[in-house]
Amino acid sequence: MNSPTVQDILLRFYPDYLEEYSPSPRQATTVRHITNCKSGAYGSNISTCEECGSIHYHHNSCRDRGCPMCQELPKEKWIDRQKEDLLDAPYFHVVFTLPEELNALIYSNQKVLYDLLYQAAAETITDLSADPEHLGAKVGFLSVLHTWGSSIAFHPHLHLIVLGGGLTPEGHWKEKGAEFFLPIRVISKVFRGKYLSGLKELKQTEQLKYYGESKKYRNCYEFQSLMDNCYNKEWAPYCKKTFGNAEKVIEYLGRYTHRIAISNHRIIGIHGENVTYKAKDYRNGGEYKEITIRGVEFIRRFLMHVLPKGFIRIRHYGLLSNRVKQKSMIHCRNLLGCQKYLSELREMTTAEIIYKLFSIDINKCPDCGSMKIRTFQKKAKIFCSTA
Repeated sequence: MNSPTVQDILLRFYPDYLEEYSPSPRQATTVRHITNCKSGAYGSNISTCEECGSIHYHHNSCRDRGCPMCQELPKEKWIDRQKEDLLDAPYFHVVFTLPEELNALIYSNQKVLYDLLYQAAAETITDLSADPEHLGAKVGFLSVLHTWGSSIAFHPHLHLIVLGGGLTPEGHWKEKGAEFFLPIRVISKVFRGKYLSGLKELKQTEQLKYYGESKKYRNCYEFQSLMDNCYNKEWAPYCKKTFGNAEKVIEYLGRYTHRIAISNHRIIGIHGENVTYKAKDYRNGGEYKEITIRGVEFIRRFLMHVLPKGFIRIRHYGLLSNRVKQKSMIHCRNLLGCQKYLSELREMTTAEIIYKLFSIDINKCPDCGSMKIRTFQKKAKIFCSTA
C-alpha cells in the first residue's frame, strides 16, 4: 500500500500488536478514536442539493489530540487566540532535553515525571531571569511537551517559547534585544539540579512506580547509580536566536503546539508486515532518510506518545500565565507602545473558519455551485471524547 495513513496501519496491524503487547486504557481509547475517525462512526452531516439533487456525506472526526487527521483546525484556532498576547519584542525558542538514561523510569511514571519536567524548566527560567546578574525581570513563556524524536522513538523534551524581556520589580520593561539573556551552561546546571532533586524527593516519598526496564530502580543502590550517572552527564538545553518579529512567532507556534509523533505525509508505504516512513537524520545535516520497521513495532512506538488522560500539554507561565496575563499584557503594550493583535477567528462559525483558512465553502454544492443546500445530521454510533 502506497501513501498509507496512521489509520490504515492501525487497522491492519493492531490485532497483531495485541498478541504481543497490552495497551493502557488510554492507548486503547486513542486507537479506537483514530480507527473510527471520519468513518461515520462519530456521526455525519448529509447534504443534499435542491438544484441538482446530489448527495454528499461529511463524516465527523474523532477530535482526539493524538489523531493526525484532527489537528489542523484546532491548531489554527489556538494560534489565532495567541495573537492577542503577542508583543513587539524578542522571542526565543528554548529546548529542555532529558538524558536517555531516565527514559525507562519516565515511561513508567509519565504524568508525575512529565509534570516534574515542566516544573524544573519553569523554575529554571523564572529564577534565572529574575536574577539581576542576568536580566532582573519577570518574563513570560509557554511550554509544550514532545515525547518523540524524528524516528518516533521515546525522547521526552520540552519546547519553550520565551519572551525575551520582562517587567522589573518597579514595573519597567527590560530586555537585551536579540541577545538571549541567560547563559546556556548556567541553564543546564540549574535545570539538572532541579529535576534530579525533584526525582529524589519522589523516590523518597514512594510516588514512583517501576515497570519493565525500570524495575531495577526499586533497589536504592541502582537508583543512586542512576542519579550519579545523570549528575555526571552534561545536560544540553538548546536555544535558538530571536524570531525577528511577532508574526514569525505566530508561524512558529503552530509547528510545535499541535504536532503529534508522526504525520501521515511522512508515511511512505506498507510492504508485507513492514511500514516505511521518513525521518530526519540529524547526524547528516537534517536530511530525510527512510526507515523500515515491522507494523507492530510502528504501533508500539506510536502509542508510546499517547499522553495520560487529562494531561495539560500546553502551559503558560510568568507574564503569560492565565492568572495575570490580561493585566500584564496591557501594561507591557503600554510600555512598549505596540498595538494589540486582534483575533480573526474568534467570532466566526466553523463554516466561516474553514472557508477563510482553506477556501472551501461547505455551504456550496461542489457539483453545481448552488447555495441551496439542505443538511441533515446523522447521530454517532459510538462514544467520542476529545481527550
